[in-house]
Amino acid sequence: MIKIVLTGGIGTGKTHLSKHFIEMGIPVFYADEEAKKLYSEPEVIRFFSSTFGNIVLSDGKIDFKKLSDLIFSDEKARAKVNQYIHPLLFESFNQWGKKQKCNIIMMESAIVFEAGLDHHFDKIIVVDSPMEVRLERIRKKYPHWSEDEIQKRITTQLSQEEKCKRADLILLN
Repeated sequence: MIKIVLTGGIGTGKTHLSKHFIEMGIPVFYADEEAKKLYSEPEVIRFFSSTFGNIVLSDGKIDFKKLSDLIFSDEKARAKVNQYIHPLLFESFNQWGKKQKCNIIMMESAIVFEAGLDHHFDKIIVVDSPMEVRLERIRKKYPHWSEDEIQKRITTQLSQEEKCKRADLILLN
């Protein structure tokens, strides 16, 4: 089975382009959506509770706003979360992949390099877009985010230039 990852920074248009791969018969695993499912698992909640206390919890569940505030302001906390979640996420991808009835599968993930998962893929496709376009897309999709929140998300990701250097294929969107 061939494993492809579709990656690129926030606002580059990964999700839009992934739909074209689905139309071509390539199933796509959406890392962000699947990670959010993991956050409701009891063992994951226990990890967050024991690691961060109630800082990221509300009513015994992961509070995504609190979690975002923490990981985009504290590099050590972000590293702890990534070290825990990304292996679980990749295992979910592998389990999902075994259920697919084709020879090619794809993961859509903004932070495959940052998570250290790039070596698990046969091909890496990076989606690239000019920063002005990216910012416009981000503001439209997340109107409640401040400019500071947007910049924090952009700067915590590997630069587009570096992602493109590591790509097998670059798609300008």
